Amino acid sequence: MTSLSSTIIVYRARQWRRVLALLGGFFAVIAAAVADVASGPSMLPFAQVWAVLIHPGAITDTALLAIVWDIRLPMTLTALAVGASLGVSGAAMQTILRNPLASPYTLGISAAAGFGAAISILFGITIAYVEWASVAVMAFAMAFVACLGVWAMGRARGFSTDVLVLAGIAMLFLFQSLQSLTQYLASPEVLQEIVFWLFGSLLKANWTSVKVSGGIFLLVLPWIARDAWKLTALGLGDENARSLGLSVEGLRLRILVLTSLLTAGAVAFVGTIGFVGLVAPHIARAFVGEDQRYLIPLSALGGAFIMAGASILSKMISPGALIPIGIVTAVIGVPFLFVLIVRKKKVAI
Repeated sequence: MTSLSSTIIVYRARQWRRVLALLGGFFAVIAAAVADVASGPSMLPFAQVWAVLIHPGAITDTALLAIVWDIRLPMTLTALAVGASLGVSGAAMQTILRNPLASPYTLGISAAAGFGAAISILFGITIAYVEWASVAVMAFAMAFVACLGVWAMGRARGFSTDVLVLAGIAMLFLFQSLQSLTQYLASPEVLQEIVFWLFGSLLKANWTSVKVSGGIFLLVLPWIARDAWKLTALGLGDENARSLGLSVEGLRLRILVLTSLLTAGAVAFVGTIGFVGLVAPHIARAFVGEDQRYLIPLSALGGAFIMAGASILSKMISPGALIPIGIVTAVIGVPFLFVLIVRKKKVAI
């Protein structure tokens, strides 16, 4: 057997493992979603939930239909859309910045979206023709401002990845401080609403949040997937990417705008969700490596699985109540961040 034949066999085996990882991730998300719909104050059998989802017309129990289709299913689908959006955003940011700690949360885009939502709630800002989505629009506007700020500072210093990361951290502190200011100025009633929003919760999820968050994800994903090869090339370094004819600065700006849109769509209805965008890409990378054709979709599946799992856990911690999911994801994500830091230290040694 020639070395070329051996290389082809190894390549095909690797591709099959990546495809199997995607299939495994897909079925894991389906199982987690069904378990999430089944779990709650009134635990439902899996078979019954599946029957309601597949053949709702054959179900005569109106209370069961209302629980599944009007309450739990919108919450689960919103969790999946939010997790998938944050997973893709994290994978894209870590690639363009070549930093394993980059995510919409750690670079301040989530904090900016949270500030936009907070001032909308505090001052009662409404947007004409889309009053029902005013909070979401303000969240996106502030996320876009943060994105432009990072891009402007990066442009001033030649789009160095170190400068982009530092600019993102500066945005994080800036918008967290502004969030604190809005909380200081708010009345007790408004403060309660702002704080609950900043915790991150699925309680306000409904079919509108499913349509908006899911629609933004489905709209943006093809644009990021179209750049999969370019992102893979960028992962090899700026000089290598430029030698292949890529516009590195243009690619970074485009991805920053798209990820800010994804992040705003994700947090606009459920509030600030931390660590999903950081953790999901690392889990996906452990299975499929840096090939963006597989990393991006598996990061989406990983993020959706984490959010569904966190939703189930939030119901189990306090039966009859719903712990804000942002708290649960932070509790899960912080130990993972510690592991990541320790592993990076060992590699350095």
